Amino acid sequence: MSEAILRFHQGTLTLQVDSALASELQLGALPLVYDERVDLWRAHANAYRDVFSHLHRVTPLCGVRLEDRARAYTPLALRWRDTGRHPRDYQRAALDAWVSAGRQGTIVLPTGAGKSYVAHLLMENAARSTLIVVPTIDLMHQWYSGLLDTFALDEVGLLGGGAHDLRPVTITTYDSACLHMERYGDRFGLLLCDEVHHLPGPTYQLAALACLAPFRAGLTATPERQDGGETRLASLVGPVVYRREIKELAGHYLADYDTERVEVELDEDEALAYAEARARYTSFLRESGVSLEREGWAGFLRACTRSERGREALLAWRIQRAIPMTCRQKLAKVSDLLLQHRHDRTLLFTHDNATVYELSRRHLLPAITHQTPVRERKALLAGFRQGRYPALITSKVLNEGVDVPEANVAIVLSGSGSVREHVQRLGRVLRKSGDKRARLYEVITRATTEEHVSERRREHDAYR
Repeated sequence: MSEAILRFHQGTLTLQVDSALASELQLGALPLVYDERVDLWRAHANAYRDVFSHLHRVTPLCGVRLEDRARAYTPLALRWRDTGRHPRDYQRAALDAWVSAGRQGTIVLPTGAGKSYVAHLLMENAARSTLIVVPTIDLMHQWYSGLLDTFALDEVGLLGGGAHDLRPVTITTYDSACLHMERYGDRFGLLLCDEVHHLPGPTYQLAALACLAPFRAGLTATPERQDGGETRLASLVGPVVYRREIKELAGHYLADYDTERVEVELDEDEALAYAEARARYTSFLRESGVSLEREGWAGFLRACTRSERGREALLAWRIQRAIPMTCRQKLAKVSDLLLQHRHDRTLLFTHDNATVYELSRRHLLPAITHQTPVRERKALLAGFRQGRYPALITSKVLNEGVDVPEANVAIVLSGSGSVREHVQRLGRVLRKSGDKRARLYEVITRATTEEHVSERRREHDAYR
C-alpha cells in the first residue's frame, strides 16, 4: 500500500507521497507547493489542519495509508483550583462562539472584561498542550501567576526573557515565538495569542505561520490596526467570532465612566513659533511634491535626507509637533487636574519619554517608561495599587497588559492618532472595583494639529 507521510520541518509542513498520486489525492486543492529540491510537497505549518483533514478523508478512498509524523502536541487535562469564580454570561458566550467556529477565531472584549479568564475556558475546552503568546515580559509573568492560581499545574513553561523551559502549558513573547517556532511549532495543539493585534506585523505573523496548532485563538480589545493588518487575523488565528464593546459592559461588568476633552491655548510666543515651524514644514512638502497620503512618513523622511532644506523641514516638523504637546497652559492644566484628583489614583499618559521625566520632576511623581527596570516597575505599580503613590506618569508602556483596578482617573496629555491606543488608555481605568466611576481627560491644544489627531483617535463607540 502506498503511503502519504506528513512531517514538521523547520516551521513548514511536508508531505511525502508518490508523485503519481498527486492528482488522485487532489493535492491541487491544498495550499501545498511541490519542492523539487527534496521531492516533497510543502506548506506553512499552519496549513496542517486543512491538509490533514483533507488527506484523512481522501487517502482511504485512494488506497493510501496516511501517516502523521508532524504533530508532537499532547492531550492536556486541566484541573481547576477552587477559586469560587464562574463564567459571566458573555464569557460563556465567547467560548461557545469559538467552539462553534471550529475552535479557531478572534475574541474581542474590552480591557477589564476578563479576557484571561476566557482564555482559561478555551484552554480547558481544547484540552491540548498550549502555547500562549504575549507582547511583553511583564505580561508573560502576569500570565504565569494567573495560570498557577487558576489551574492545578506542577509548572508553567516560559520561553523568553532569559528563560527556556518548555512545558505542556508554555508562555512566550511574540519576539521569542518568532525566534523559536521553527523548532517548537509542532509541540502545541492550541496557539493562544494575547493582544493579538500585534500578530499581523510583518515579523510576528511568522510565529503563527510556523506553528501547526489546529486550534487557535486571538484575544484583544482593539483588533483594528492603522495599516489595515487586522484582515490577516482570519488566516493566522481565525476571524472575529465574538465581540462586545465597552459601552455594552460599562456599569455592570466594567466601571461607569465619563470622558472630557479639555482644550487649552498656546501663549503668544508659542503660537508664533508653532506657526513658523509649521509653515516651513508644509512649504517643504509642497515644494518637494511629497504627499503623506501617497508616500507616507517613509517618503517624507527619504525626501528630507536629500537636501539641507529637507533636514530643516524635519526639524520644523518636530518643533511644530512638540509645542502643542507641552505648551505652558497644558502643563498648568495637568497641575490643576492632579491637584483636583489628589485623592484618586491617576494615570498620566504622554507620547514621549522626555515629557514623562519632565513631569515626574515637576510633580515629584514616579515615572514608568520602557527604560524602567522590571523590578523597579513592579515596585512602582505595587506602590500605586497600595495607595503610596497617588499617580503614575508614563508614555506607552502602560497602554496594555497592566492590571491596576484601583486606577480611576486617566489624563491623556499627548498621544498618537491611533484609536487603539486611546481605547487602551481608557481601558486602564475601567476595571471594576467597588462602585468606582472612572474618568478620562484628554488635554489638547486648540488651533493646532492636535484637534485633528483627537478627532481621529476618538472614532470609537466608547467616546460617542
